[in-house]
Amino acid sequence: MIDVIGSVAAFLTTVAFVPQVVKIWRSRSAKDISLPMYVVFTLGVAMWLVYGLLLGAMPIIIANCVTLVLAMSVVVMKLRWG
Repeated sequence: MIDVIGSVAAFLTTVAFVPQVVKIWRSRSAKDISLPMYVVFTLGVAMWLVYGLLLGAMPIIIANCVTLVLAMSVVVMKLRWG
């Protein structure tokens, strides 16, 4: 049951970034996105990924791999279209 709760939480917090990525991609504008916030957030997600790898906790690993890609996408789009 603990892994189910962790998996659902991981899914929801990861999926929450999809609308932002899609909005930036479609509009080709990231002017209202805070670059420092997303850089710090991306570093935090990378650390969560390392933590998950050290624990061998698949919900943490999978969610943070996906979230890292999404967050890095926002950073790249901010640099390109910001």
